[in-house]
Amino acid sequence: MTPDQIKLVQDSFREVVPIKTAAAALFYEKLFAIDGSLKALFRATDMSKQGAKLMAALGFVVHGLSRAETILPTVQDLARRHVGYGVEEHHYPIVGQALIETLEAGLGEAFTPQVREAWQAAYSLLAGVMIAAAREVPLAA
Repeated sequence: MTPDQIKLVQDSFREVVPIKTAAAALFYEKLFAIDGSLKALFRATDMSKQGAKLMAALGFVVHGLSRAETILPTVQDLARRHVGYGVEEHHYPIVGQALIETLEAGLGEAFTPQVREAWQAAYSLLAGVMIAAAREVPLAA
């Protein structure tokens, strides 16, 4: 990611923070609309708490983008834990699509092509790190 892309992601995320509860709910609505089978991963989950966790994780990553090396171990641990929750590699593009659609809806006209491209770059970086870490998890026998 370029420094300009990092700034775009960080600046636009500041616009999401005031609507974080609604944004989280919209994210999961979009996620389940894209792939309804993902609801099964959340059947025993308090979705309001899950939404808060999502927004906290996004905030952590967005804030740390300018020092990616400082957040990578936490992101890798998160990916490894998600394997245990049933997250599979093919879910990452679906999550990315839901995130972009959520940001587009939440930011409206502020979600310019440049902001979209910056978020896509950020998600691509994050997903790549998470997929690599998830591949390190031994398969259950």
